[in-house]
Amino acid sequence: MATARNPAALVRPLVTPEGVDLRVKLADAGTRASGFLLDVVIIIVAAVVVSLVAIFGLGGLGVQEAEPLFIVWIIFIFLLRNVYFIAFEAGRRAATPGKRMVGILVASRSGAGLTLDQVIARNLMREIEVFLPLSILAARGGAGVADTLSTIFGLVWALLFSVFPLFNRDRLRIGDLLAGTWVVEAPKVALVEDLSLRKDRVAARFSAAQLDAYGIAELHKLEEVLRRDDYFAMKAVAETIGRKIGAKVEPVDSKAFLTAYYGELRAHLERKLLLGNRKADKYAR
Repeated sequence: MATARNPAALVRPLVTPEGVDLRVKLADAGTRASGFLLDVVIIIVAAVVVSLVAIFGLGGLGVQEAEPLFIVWIIFIFLLRNVYFIAFEAGRRAATPGKRMVGILVASRSGAGLTLDQVIARNLMREIEVFLPLSILAARGGAGVADTLSTIFGLVWALLFSVFPLFNRDRLRIGDLLAGTWVVEAPKVALVEDLSLRKDRVAARFSAAQLDAYGIAELHKLEEVLRRDDYFAMKAVAETIGRKIGAKVEPVDSKAFLTAYYGELRAHLERKLLLGNRKADKYAR
């Protein structure tokens, strides 16, 4: 409840490989649960549709002939839910449809890019955290002592893993701990004005050598920082750029400096593109 009253308690530093601190806000437990439930609904709908098609298509088979197909169906459902999460989170958006609906995504806690190994680890762990205890509950055969004990065991198992994110400050699942990931907010933002035309630009002139220090990839990252409008992130990025190009940046002028550099860097790269010279990033010669 403390984080609900104090949103800043969920803000964390995310240091990039270059040492720039881009702060992120962790998704709270309620948002994560909502995204997961939406994904479960999508998976269930897909499973029901496939099952109905299979039932109507194989309706003439007897019970014994259908048993091997039932095993195939169980394997299919297992693959469906795992491939669903892994495929979407390993994609460019690093989020399933449910996560995108509630505005969150998966990120690496190291600040580097999210790897396929991390995605696989966090999602296979979900089998142990969620689906295995649910399978135990679904497999109850009657009302005997053994079934009662298995029900209690499954409920306690599911409850322990479900409340685990509430008892660590970063709201991490067991899968997140093992994979080195966390889930952060990624709210949809409306398109804003062309940053190169902003009125708060300073009258700064940069030399061709200073503009050649960065390429298209860094231009996009700089635009993201400016649109986020986070003072600490802009200050850190401005200082990094200033050191690299040999320009002095006053802390109070970080935003104006970055806006000016963004505008001139963009125009500089556009002119070079017209001449057939494409500089993909700062490492390109």
